Amino acid sequence: MSGKPFDPLEFAPATQAGHLGRDPRRFIGAVNTPVFRASTILFPTVADLEAAARGDYAGLSYGLHGTPGVVDLQQAVATLEGAHAALAVPSGLTATTLPLLALTQPGDHVLVTDNVYGPTRRFCELHLRRFGVDVSYYDPLLGADIAREFRPRTRVVFTESPGSLTFEVQDIPAIAAAAHDHGAKVVLDNTWATPLGFRSFDHGVDVSVHAATKYIGGHSDVLLGLILANESTYGPLFRLWTDMGVTASPDDCFLALRGLRTLAVRLDRHRDSAMAVARWLAGRPEVRAVLYPPLPGAPGHALWQRDFVHAGGLFGVVLQPVAAERVAAMLDGMALFGMGWSWGGFESLIIPTVPERVRTVTPWQPGGPCLRLAIGLEAPEDLIADLDAGFARLAG
Repeated sequence: MSGKPFDPLEFAPATQAGHLGRDPRRFIGAVNTPVFRASTILFPTVADLEAAARGDYAGLSYGLHGTPGVVDLQQAVATLEGAHAALAVPSGLTATTLPLLALTQPGDHVLVTDNVYGPTRRFCELHLRRFGVDVSYYDPLLGADIAREFRPRTRVVFTESPGSLTFEVQDIPAIAAAAHDHGAKVVLDNTWATPLGFRSFDHGVDVSVHAATKYIGGHSDVLLGLILANESTYGPLFRLWTDMGVTASPDDCFLALRGLRTLAVRLDRHRDSAMAVARWLAGRPEVRAVLYPPLPGAPGHALWQRDFVHAGGLFGVVLQPVAAERVAAMLDGMALFGMGWSWGGFESLIIPTVPERVRTVTPWQPGGPCLRLAIGLEAPEDLIADLDAGFARLAG
């Protein structure tokens, strides 16, 4: 960080991830931005105090609105994904729900993909409707045909690609074009791909949200969300973020910045190991289908190849018909794969899923039990051996 000023556009995304959001010259040469735990910020003059009250102050004004590490994380991820600005929030769920509130008002209508993350759907059903916003769900594979789903007061199209549990890849450019033709904004849950895998704003997205708990944090020890916005949506998002007081902890943002530094190399490992495991699974007689878009021949591969530049290690598996107790026997005895409700950390995870329980528009008829695998950083041959032993238990 010495010599000429750092211009991130001169370097590859992996290099950007290692250097954005830090400047040792600001902090006595420290490589990483230190953690600043602060609520009250003192102003040198009345004029500065009043400027901060108006929102015209260039410096930090109150701990709730961000300390240096929070600001550095926000600026880093915004630049990395091509956004105008970003906001850090306490969880991924906050990141998915706050834009739905900020960009709508009573009487509006939102379109939500039918394969959306379950808690996001629950928020829409239990709260967004209660606030007078109508919600309808659409087939994630509609692409440009989503145009027929719009109403006069459709304000937001919520997308998730690949989708939770079933991993359909949406045609985001086509959906964005249709949405913008109808005056609606596009929100994308981009957690699976991260800013390194899908530069959403290059494809017409207006707001990109992330559960930074997952790959950006990367170590299963932080709860954090990120909301990235273009210039047209940042104003209402910032207003609601400020008024609801949902900023993120400086300690959590420090952990996310640390995770960002190794994101590229970790994603490489997640992807390579996931591909090895997915290919092995595709050849197993117990497996009916592997739902991993980067895998040639998998559903959504052509769209993934067209639009994405990287991938992580999360995917689905459909088993051949087998009794639920045999699936439980398989999973209960896993040595390396744990069972838990998250992913994106260094450890591998596996859970049974029942996507048909949470879909309302597009029936899900896989033909057998479904699993979701999050491939961690272990040696893939060890993970394959663990799954092989699991299949022996599955057979009984």
